Amino acid sequence: MNDTAHELGASRTLWELVERRAALTPDRPVFLADDRVLTFGELRARGERVAAGLYGMGVRAGTVVAWQLPTRIETALLSFALARLGAVQSPVIPYYREREVGFALRESGAEFFAVPGVWRGFDYVAMARRVGARGVFSAYDVLPDGDPGVLPPPPVDGTSVRWIYWTSGTTSAPKGVLHTDRSLLAGGACLAHALRPTSDDVGSVAFPYAHIGGPDYTVMLLLYGFPAVLFEHFALPEALGSYRRHGVTIAGGSTAFYSMFLAEQRRQPGVPIIPTLRLLAGGGAPKPPSVYHAVVRELGCRLAHGYGMTEVPMITMGSPDDSESDLATTEGRPPEGMSIRIVDGEVRLRGEAVCRGYLDSSQNASAFDADGYLRTGDLGHLTASGHLVLTGRLKDVIIRKGENISAAEVEELLHRHPGVGDVAVIGLPDPDRGERVCAVVELAAGGGELTLGSVTAFLRGEGLATHKLPEQLEVVASLPRNDTLRKVLKYVLRERFGG
Repeated sequence: MNDTAHELGASRTLWELVERRAALTPDRPVFLADDRVLTFGELRARGERVAAGLYGMGVRAGTVVAWQLPTRIETALLSFALARLGAVQSPVIPYYREREVGFALRESGAEFFAVPGVWRGFDYVAMARRVGARGVFSAYDVLPDGDPGVLPPPPVDGTSVRWIYWTSGTTSAPKGVLHTDRSLLAGGACLAHALRPTSDDVGSVAFPYAHIGGPDYTVMLLLYGFPAVLFEHFALPEALGSYRRHGVTIAGGSTAFYSMFLAEQRRQPGVPIIPTLRLLAGGGAPKPPSVYHAVVRELGCRLAHGYGMTEVPMITMGSPDDSESDLATTEGRPPEGMSIRIVDGEVRLRGEAVCRGYLDSSQNASAFDADGYLRTGDLGHLTASGHLVLTGRLKDVIIRKGENISAAEVEELLHRHPGVGDVAVIGLPDPDRGERVCAVVELAAGGGELTLGSVTAFLRGEGLATHKLPEQLEVVASLPRNDTLRKVLKYVLRERFGG
């Protein structure tokens, strides 16, 4: 980390980091979207005007504001305006529907809810009404506005909980993960320290800004003073024009993104699809060594993969300076201040980037051990050089395109289907998605035939988010079980259907 980035990294709050970066390079861009540009100076100035507008609506320090918005300049402005006020914000992934959204709003006690109106054919205002949301307002292209002169001083305490992120975890209901400005700053600094960008780089945000990776990535932009292209809806090859026009040098997101770039490159071998690209970077899902070598060979750039989770936005990260072997086979190294302990094969964590626990405090006792280490539920080991190798998961979570999917949630809904006698939902390896969702079903007596289409239609009717729908259906005479508690042996199913 260079001297300027190191100095900025001492900021106590996210808003303080915005102010310090804006003072250094006010005219340099931070976000690029189509033909629009937002500079660091404008992020500060417009962020204060939006904060004043929110203040006029009644938002104060500590007010809980949920937002479910696509990846846009306005979304970043709203988020930083809330940080300026010291509000508690609860980002919700845009693809979530009634079940997840209603739960998040009720559990967080959100007093306001920002939505995009109608986006990609879906009416978010109507959904908000259906789930009984309070203080609903549109924040797609027009944001609240006011005179910054009415604002109180910005918060100076970076250790108060001001963020509630949502993860499926291993239960059927989402879990509210509590973060502070300092924990998000620490996660972003880990990413920045590993990737070692320069002010000449151009990054990209192709994933939902409401993901924990949103602030993670933005902190890196603020520390090093370079911009990122925002993709409201990412799809290839349509997005390639923006990558080329803006001269993107750092791209990625997760293993699914790497596979998408490779697929495009294979359509025109020998002609770089993004001539300026020097680095792919991401995390959120397993990365097979074969994907690493294919990226280096075919895209002609480096690939640095990392390990993070909603509870800890950045745990380890590969660095372009790592050896080929470490980049291909490990998740990188932890930053200074992140302590990793392996207990009975499980990865446990302690450090400033670790969340402050869960909104439902009853979940904390099982999540942290007696020494205050977070139990990740992931299995792995550290190499002699300090690189982390992940070998599996204790928890029953499917990671599809970097998003956690609770198998128990899908199973609970499928058990309501009259044709389902019993069901096990598993994740199977997938070269494009990381994992795909597979439902293995025992038919109910007299239930008739089941098809993948009828199963997904039923789940849609139950309000399940699209990205959680099974992509494979297997019907079996009986699910394999152990001889004691008759628990389903999911590893047997993974071995049987994972080929």
